[in-house]
Amino acid sequence: MTIKTYEPQTIAAQPIGAWTGELFRRLVVDGLRVQLAVEGLTQPHWWTLNHAAGRPGGWTRTTLAERLAPYDDQGTAFDAAFDAAFDAVFDDLIARGWLTEDADGAFTLTEEGEAGRLRARERNLAVSERAHEGIGTEEFVTTINVLRRMVANLGGNGNLPD
Repeated sequence: MTIKTYEPQTIAAQPIGAWTGELFRRLVVDGLRVQLAVEGLTQPHWWTLNHAAGRPGGWTRTTLAERLAPYDDQGTAFDAAFDAAFDAVFDDLIARGWLTEDADGAFTLTEEGEAGRLRARERNLAVSERAHEGIGTEEFVTTINVLRRMVANLGGNGNLPD
């Protein structure tokens, strides 16, 4: 898609929140959610699969729900009493045979779970590749660093996630 060219002062006057909000909520997140839905997954499912793959046997219901809660905007995380509501996500993945939970409560991804995670990953990568079309690595790095600085300037954590 061709986009119009504007004078630098016109671009500089644009509200960052409008553009980041449009990109984040409506285009990137919705695009990812559509692709995850093909596999019958939600973002909390996706996060769970990736964490279980990255640290087999290293997460329990409580530790993983606490880790994922800050990213959740779908009401999956914790209620006022801090009771885990990610249980439905965990239980769904266990019922599918994608995740196991041992006697100590530790999660491990199964072969089926890894296969599903990889299928979803490919769909998500297609969304990411489309978003990056026509944008060089240097431009992207500059953009991320500018956004990190803005986050830090406004009192947030501008560091990359662990």
